[in-house]
Amino acid sequence: MKHPFHNATFLTTAAAWRQLPASGAPEVAFAGRSNAGKSSVINALAQRSRLAYVSRTPGRTQHINFFRAPSGALLADLPGYGYAKVPAAVQRRWQILLTRYLAEREPLVGLVLVMDARHPLTALDRQLLDWFLPTGRPVRVLLTKADKLPIGERRRVLQDASHAFATGYGTAKIGAQLFSATERLGVADAEAEINAWIADWAPGAPKERPRHQGE
Repeated sequence: MKHPFHNATFLTTAAAWRQLPASGAPEVAFAGRSNAGKSSVINALAQRSRLAYVSRTPGRTQHINFFRAPSGALLADLPGYGYAKVPAAVQRRWQILLTRYLAEREPLVGLVLVMDARHPLTALDRQLLDWFLPTGRPVRVLLTKADKLPIGERRRVLQDASHAFATGYGTAKIGAQLFSATERLGVADAEAEINAWIADWAPGAPKERPRHQGE
């Protein structure tokens, strides 16, 4: 099986729309609540120990950081959300760029949404899904830090999350799995999903027009 982001390298960082890389390669975005384990997920998929900086200080990432895989595909590391100590002005700037990126970025093929398995589906997680799912693109939810839960609890968490997605979002393209960077649990499954997104991408392919509330 292909490893979509093995040996990825840093490409650029963007704090504004004009700073985004030129289109021409499929992009996979990674999002999640601050301290949910997003950096550890990216490092595990890239097989790099510090490609995405792992910090005990939530809210460290304040831009969209882009990494390029040997295949040319891009990984977009989105700012973590939900950290109260980030200044309000910074939070607003993140939200403006984040919502536009998720709704309008043409080469974006899917979203990997990272949630701590011990605290899944927060209100902000649901808000992000509400922003993104109307685009028609798929979402893969990684329930991280699963190694911190007993085996039986892991199964229950995955079942509860899958049920919540099915009842709350119906036929939307969303799936969930357990993940642990420490145990490399779920790495192969995540790679298989991302490979399918990248394989289906074609430049200029029509995308479903984003729907807005009230339509």
